[in-house]
Amino acid sequence: MNTQPIGIFDSGVGGTSIWKEIQTLLPYENMIYLADSINAPYGPKGKEAIMDLSIKNTEYLINKGCKLIVVACNTATTNAIDYLRSKYDLPFIGIEPAIKPAALQSKTHTIGILATKGTLSSELFHKTSHLFANNANILEQEGHGIVELIESGKLYTDEMKALLKIYLNPMIEAGIDYLVLGCTHYPYLIPLLIEFLPEHIKIIDSGEAVARQTKAVLEHHNLLNESSILGKTDFFTNRKPEVMASLLGESQKVSYLDF
Repeated sequence: MNTQPIGIFDSGVGGTSIWKEIQTLLPYENMIYLADSINAPYGPKGKEAIMDLSIKNTEYLINKGCKLIVVACNTATTNAIDYLRSKYDLPFIGIEPAIKPAALQSKTHTIGILATKGTLSSELFHKTSHLFANNANILEQEGHGIVELIESGKLYTDEMKALLKIYLNPMIEAGIDYLVLGCTHYPYLIPLLIEFLPEHIKIIDSGEAVARQTKAVLEHHNLLNESSILGKTDFFTNRKPEVMASLLGESQKVSYLDF
């Protein structure tokens, strides 16, 4: 069973930022990545719709023989992962904004969170914020339009830069010293963010922590692939394979899936 793949799903191409971290830490693991880009973004959808899409994605990956599933979508995690864990008999890894490390390390006690509507409005997000950042000033900003631009292949465009300026200027003026990226699409913005943000503002996301947690859970369940052969990943998307391919590089094949 240890050679069975890790399954990863997201509302689109953003979760490939999580895949890269897992692949770096666990290079011998086989993986299947499912991008439900035709339904991206999940953020504006209601909880019931997000739940239905998460179940559909999960069952596809289970039918492919996955031994563990990474819900590489903040919105799907915050709205559906408790149900998925109760319904299916395999481990799940979720994604949450890295509020805790930002709040603990902030010197100004003012942190910015750029996330989707579905994440910011979720019960899990508010519980995490209250638990770990009760003494911090948290500036929440919905990144409306960002996912759509990334999914359309318009990452480094004037339109994207204009959106970021609108969203981040108030945070800069308020004195944040940490910017938490609360969507797995957003790490692809980091080159733009570095240009735009003052040097003292640190950018933090969940990718490395998710990779470490994936390894820990595999070890706990004796599911690590102990092969000495590098693993392979099969990438599937139901919209514009060329967009995902542009983010992954020419060495990775992306297949279209009518899903």
